[in-house]
Formats: sequence, C-alpha cells, structure tokens
Amino acid sequence: MNITTKCMMRVIATLALVAIVAFGCGDDSSLSSSESPEEAAPATAAPSQDDSAPVPQSTPQEEPAPAQEPTQDSGSDVAREPANTEPIKLGAISTLSGPASFPESHSAAQAVFDRVNASGGIGGRLIEYSVEDDGFDPALAAQGARRLADEIGVVAMAGSASVLECAVNAQFYAEVGLYSIQGTGIDPVCFATSNISPVNTGPFFSDTVALFYASESLGAENVCFGAFDVPGFEPAYNAAVAEWTATTGKELAYSDTTLIFDGDLTPFMLELESNGCDAAVVQANDFHYVAMMQIKEAQGLDVQIIGLTSGYTTAVAEQLGATGNGLILASEFEPFTDFDSAVLRDWRDLMDEAGVPQTSFAQGGYLAASIMVSVLEGIEGEITRESVAAALIGFEPVDTGLTGTPYAFGEGDAHGSNRAAKFVELVDGSWTVKTPEWIIVP
Repeated sequence: MNITTKCMMRVIATLALVAIVAFGCGDDSSLSSSESPEEAAPATAAPSQDDSAPVPQSTPQEEPAPAQEPTQDSGSDVAREPANTEPIKLGAISTLSGPASFPESHSAAQAVFDRVNASGGIGGRLIEYSVEDDGFDPALAAQGARRLADEIGVVAMAGSASVLECAVNAQFYAEVGLYSIQGTGIDPVCFATSNISPVNTGPFFSDTVALFYASESLGAENVCFGAFDVPGFEPAYNAAVAEWTATTGKELAYSDTTLIFDGDLTPFMLELESNGCDAAVVQANDFHYVAMMQIKEAQGLDVQIIGLTSGYTTAVAEQLGATGNGLILASEFEPFTDFDSAVLRDWRDLMDEAGVPQTSFAQGGYLAASIMVSVLEGIEGEITRESVAAALIGFEPVDTGLTGTPYAFGEGDAHGSNRAAKFVELVDGSWTVKTPEWIIVP
C-alpha cells in the first residue's frame, strides 16, 4: 500500500466509520466509473510447489465455430433458437482513489478477461468487466455494489481489492446471492463472510504465519508483536496471535497494538530492545518498515523485524538499500521478484503484454480472474448469478501454483483457504527469497 503519512488521520477516520457503518448503506445511485471490455500440528515447512503445478489460467482456447443461421427443422416450421451471445457480466469494487489505491488487482483481472475474449470468450460469450472505485468511502462502496448487482446485473465479482468494501457489502452480497473471488482481501470481514473468498492470505492470517515462522523456523525464543490502532481491528489481531499460541503453545514476550499511524516509532523500537525481543512481527505499511529499519540502524538495535506483504515492493528496496539489510517480509503469493520461477511465467508475460505493474496485488487479480474463468467454463447450461453461486459453493479446492495451499470456496460462513507464505529478505537493496518452501500454519 502506498499511503502517505499526511493521509493517515483520514485513513483512521474512515476505518472508524467502516467499523460502525450499517451493511449496505447508501442509495442506489453510483458516483463511480465502470469499465467494460483444529488441532495444532508440529511445525513444518511445506515442500515448494512443483513448477508444473496447475494454475487455473485463461489460456487461449480454440476459436468457436461460427454461429449458424437459424434453419428449419425437417418437417417443422419452428426455427432453431440461436445460442446465447449476451456478454457475461462480472464486476469488482476496488479502492482506486483516496489515501490508498490498489489499481493493479483489477487491471490484472482485466488482462485475463481480455485474453479470454480475444480467444472467442466462453462458449462464444464475451466477458464484460465493470469496475467501481469506492474512493475509500463506505457510501461509494455501497453504491458501487448496488450499481453492479441491480443496474448492470453482474453474475459474480472477481479481482476486487479494497480497504473497506467487504465490511460494507458482505451482507448485501448474501442478500442478493452475489459471490466474490476477492483479488486482495484486506479488512477482517473479507475472511469472515459466506459470499467472499479472497485468494490472498490477508494481513491477519499473515500475522499468524509470520509469528509461526519466527518461532518455529528462525527459532526465536522471545517473539514480539506490533500493530497499529485501527478501529475494529483489535479482535483480528488477538485472533491471529491466539492461533499462533494454540498451534505452538508459546506466548508473546511483548505486544503493542496501539501504535499511531503517523507517530514516531522510535519508542516502540526501543521497547522491543528493552523487552529482549529476538524477533518482532509488525503489521504495518511500506513506509513504516522503512522507518523501523532506519531507526534500527541509528539506534544500533539487534531485533529481527518481520513484516507483511504490504512492504514487499521495489520502492521499499530502493529506498532502504543496505540500511534495510535483514528485513524479512511475508509474500502471500509466489514471490514476484523471483524471476526464475516457472510458475510466474504466464502471469509475468501477461502483465508485460498488458502493461500492468508486477506486484503482489497484480498476482491477486490475475489469480482471482483465472479461477473465475475456470469456474465459468465448468458451468453446464446458462451462466447466471444462480449457476455461478452453485458452482462456487460446489467448488473443489484447486492447487494454483501461486499459493502454498489450495484455493477453496465452498459452503461456510468464513473463507480463508490461503494459509501460507514465502518469506523474502532485503539484501543490499534487492529482495531475495529466504524460504524456497512455503511456510504453512497447520
């Protein structure tokens, strides 16, 4: 996330509003634009996905046969009904403006759908993809959902990446039978509702994976935790830590979930040192990791900082250079800076062709769209909102190659199938893969 410091108070105010906003707020008008075209197990690291692992891809298909002109059946005056050629309408709601923006997710999804359309569509039907910008505003998120569902008539959602739309629209989706394969799930509701299933690990379960990695792979004895004071997030922080404790039987040596977005992180870093923290998992944004590593160097601190995908960017690497040496971050997908990874070949080629920046968000959008295409291709008969819903409820988990655990939808009131991460380390201004194997919380 590229969120500037001067926007932090707006971020906090908006998230506070999201925490209390009624699901489905707003009227039916749209101010947005649209585009057409268990039980704990011993700590283990899963084997790396084989390079041939099947990614649900929208690869070019055979050109469909030309539509035949209606003909008279022998001995009948009734002409044959032509095949349905109406477009298949899909939608997404993403934060594309405001203090945070995630344009790569829907752009990557659009590239997948464009490739399918160039190959003749699905059963001769083209995909029409409409994207609404929630503008970091709950009212716009609600309006966008109603426009997509009621006015445009989308059959499903794919590739959304929003700070708040899950919290705003989850109940509405359940009411109208609309299902969403989220490209980037961010707020806690994305992973705790019946009609949304993100492809990414998400920030809160990433906390659990990072804590697990710190204690079980790095062998840190005094594991600590830090996060920012965001309204409504405390229960999710607690649940992430509780799962780590339940899995490992270990407790945090120190925790602070009251950090201020635009505050000085020096006191926090000094507390980590004074509490003997060997490793500290910190849920933060990109510029926070830059600040922490600069403070660490200036103060001569030894604590190992482990962060989330939000800091895994080329900009952070370039800004920190050697000052960032040793910073370890979780990658929710196959690390995008691993240019030798065969499982990224199709994604990388398509992003290059479409001019989409290669980021974790682009991986999420690509994967969400690819899975949606696979679901649509498997539907026999009419493709409707109801048939897509039935297909997703009956969806069999699939190994994607880009994630450490199979993607699943299915029934249930919560969905969080991505329970893994690979970890990357900053070395002299470049990201290197720290764990070739996926780290999976049992």
